[in-house]
Parts: sequence; C-alpha cells; structure tokens
Amino acid sequence: MQSKRRFQWAMLTPVILLLIGLTVFPVVYTISNSFTDYYYLASDGKKFIGLDNYVKVVQDEVFRQAVWNTVKFMLLAVSLETALGLAIAVLIDSLKKGAKFLRVSLLIPSLLPPVTVALIWQMMLSNHNGIINHMLAWFGAGPFNFLMDIHIAFNAILFIDIWQWTPFAFLLLYAGLQAVPRSQYEAAKVDGAGKLRIFTHITLPNIMPTLLLVILLRTIDTFRLFDKVNILTGGGPANSTTTITQYIYRHGVYNLQIGYGAAASIIMVALVLVFSVIYIKRSLGGNEHEMRR
Repeated sequence: MQSKRRFQWAMLTPVILLLIGLTVFPVVYTISNSFTDYYYLASDGKKFIGLDNYVKVVQDEVFRQAVWNTVKFMLLAVSLETALGLAIAVLIDSLKKGAKFLRVSLLIPSLLPPVTVALIWQMMLSNHNGIINHMLAWFGAGPFNFLMDIHIAFNAILFIDIWQWTPFAFLLLYAGLQAVPRSQYEAAKVDGAGKLRIFTHITLPNIMPTLLLVILLRTIDTFRLFDKVNILTGGGPANSTTTITQYIYRHGVYNLQIGYGAAASIIMVALVLVFSVIYIKRSLGGNEHEMRR
C-alpha cells in the first residue's frame, strides 16, 4: 500500500512542481513586487513602499480610462458575440442542407492567431491602400482613418474581435443545442406552441449552462485583450483604445516599472475575479433553481 502511494506521489511530483513554477510562484512574486518601487534598471535594488503603487494606479486618469475602455469593450463584445453566436447556432441547427459546410467555414476566423488577424485587418483598414476604403470609394464615401480616428478606432477593434470570436460562441452554443432532447420540441409542437415560445421555454433553459460558460470564457478573454490593440492602435488615439493589459505593458514592460506594473496587474486580476464570482453565483443559483423544479 505504501509503495503504491509512493509511486503515485512520484508521478504527481513533476506536475505539482510545474504548476507551482508556472502559477503559484509568478502570482506570489507579482504580489510581492506590487508593494515595492522595483525599477528594473535601478542600481539600488527595491524597497518596500506599501500601497503607494496601488494608490498611484487608481489615481492615474489614464488607468481609469483603460479600465473604462476594458469594461465597455467586455460588455459590448461579450453581449454581441453571444447573441450573434446563438442566432447563428439556432439558424444552422434548423437547416436541413449545407449545415456541415457552414459549420466548418464559420470556424475559420477563430482558428487564426490574434496577431495574424490584427495584421490582416491592419492592411484591410489602411486609409491609403486598404480594400475597405477602396470599396467605400465606389459609393463615394471615405477614405476613413479607421485606426487613428478617435471616434472610430475603438469600434473598429470591437468589430474585429466580434468577427474573430463569434464563431467560438457559435461552436459552444451549437453543441449545447445538439444536447436538447428532441422529444421536448415535438411535445411543444403537439401542444401548439409557436417558435418564440419554444425558444424561450425549451431552448434557452436547456442551453443556459452553455450560455453562461460562453459568457464567462469570453469575459475573461476580453479582459486580456492586448494583441489587437498593441498592433493596430498602440492604445491610441488619445488613449481611446488603451486597455488594462496595454497599460500594464506600457509601464511594467516598456518603461520597466516592475512594481507599478505588478500593482496594475493585481487590480486587473481582482476585476476578473469579481466578474467570475458573479458568473459562478449566477450559475450555481440557476442550477439550484432547476433542481428544486
């Protein structure tokens, strides 16, 4: 029995050490640095300064703008991607022909790396040689500087994110639709229920766990938005597209203010945890309600 237990621990030890090295240590190291004035090029090391970094971060107008941009982006992107993904999933689920081809073709944007997506759209949205402006010129509009116009840049990045990640929402929701018992639809049709009533009373309740999962995954992912912003706008113009991750990169990596960047990182993690807890409570509450029923 003891030899079996030793063997189990011997097999688990490398995984445990890997998890500690890749998760626990970086988190503890980041938290400890957030309470110091750690500057990478400083010759006198680092010293403990308490909550000064957190106070400076919260008081920084650019950080508050970054938080607002991130939250606004998250709310719009998650809502639109989930709604569009659900609409496409319901539509394809109702098709009798061509569903397989559409399923495969729709997934192409989400299979591309974010950097590749950003570079493709950077060329397409160019105000000089971009195909989008060439097409608009046919209708006598433009050219528009999509990525450097303070009124358009945020919406351009939002559109690109929706284009790339709506297929991801569609894939999960389509899988959820396949698990809905067909007998429920047949019984509803026998009772004379219309399409809207069937959707609200059968489809939505059955796919609600999947719907909440999509919202959680996309919420976490949109908080980490960096690639598109860094490549397409660099956080500009006038910080209109600066996100929390872009702010952290600017101070913690580009300016080498490790302690200050660590404090901003911890604040971002706290914000993600808040939204995650809301999701978990909502999910558990929904499951308890279903069990009572």
